[in-house]
Amino acid sequence: MKASVDMKFNVYCDETLPDLFTTTKPIDKRLMIGSLWIEAESKESIKTHIKELRQKYNCWGEIKWTKVSPSQEAFYLDLIDLFFSFGMQMRFRCIGVDPKQVNWAYHGNDKELGFYKFYYFLLEKWILDFNEYSIFCDVKVNRDLSRLNTLRDFLDRVNLNAYIERVQALPSREVVLIQMTDFLLGAASSQINNITHKNSAKIAVIEHLEKHLGHTIQPTVKNEDKFNVFNIRLDGGW
Repeated sequence: MKASVDMKFNVYCDETLPDLFTTTKPIDKRLMIGSLWIEAESKESIKTHIKELRQKYNCWGEIKWTKVSPSQEAFYLDLIDLFFSFGMQMRFRCIGVDPKQVNWAYHGNDKELGFYKFYYFLLEKWILDFNEYSIFCDVKVNRDLSRLNTLRDFLDRVNLNAYIERVQALPSREVVLIQMTDFLLGAASSQINNITHKNSAKIAVIEHLEKHLGHTIQPTVKNEDKFNVFNIRLDGGW
């Protein structure tokens, strides 16, 4: 029997460069998985603020890092301000995985299974006792249709005093907070993967985000609570 719940949280997840786990080409990049954590009671307020920015800038397309452009730069800069304006009611955590370090034998040579194990590593550290969590991932075609149920069961089993209400796949085009995750993850991935941009708007967004953070986007200490970047090391060391 789980303990009573103090607070409820929604977690929205997305990934970038997932093909790095399946390609045979040697690419010096990290697969990134990101998560946006919000207090459930703040969800509607956050969505309302995003809608107001859409109206202000007449920007109604899907929010995505790939769509950041000079014509929409002000809109995306304001999205960064919005993220920080909610303080600890809205937080971001991502994990970077170097596929060259992955020993697939530990995952039964099943790359899909390995992918969801890294999802577990992303989420588990921020699941705290006496809270309830609903986790929403962008729709992904899985060979094994039970992956998300298995992820939910493992998270719930390991966190004995927390409750994982669901792990559910939803189409990102219909869920603005998954879109927000994509946007923040794109900025983080750009810096972690040393991607050089010619797009002036993307450069401006990264600089604006780093100004809020007070430092460049880089791997953070474990207890960084607002914008946490975890480059998992699979080759040992500190």
